[in-house]
Amino acid sequence: MARKQYPLRIDPAIWEAVQRWADDEMRSANGQAEWILRDALKRAGRLPKKEPSSKDVPKGEEG
Repeated sequence: MARKQYPLRIDPAIWEAVQRWADDEMRSANGQAEWILRDALKRAGRLPKKEPSSKDVPKGEEG
């Protein structure tokens, strides 16, 4: 999956807290930030629905 690169301006104390949380979860800080954003979007009902890929379609039901 392609990733969008984006320079993030954030309070250093916030990023430090994200880094500590990431360390606890054995993730990178970037991975943790993405997880936090994805979770917030899901809770708000704003997470985009992913398009089903060919591997998600049961055999025999291809379009």
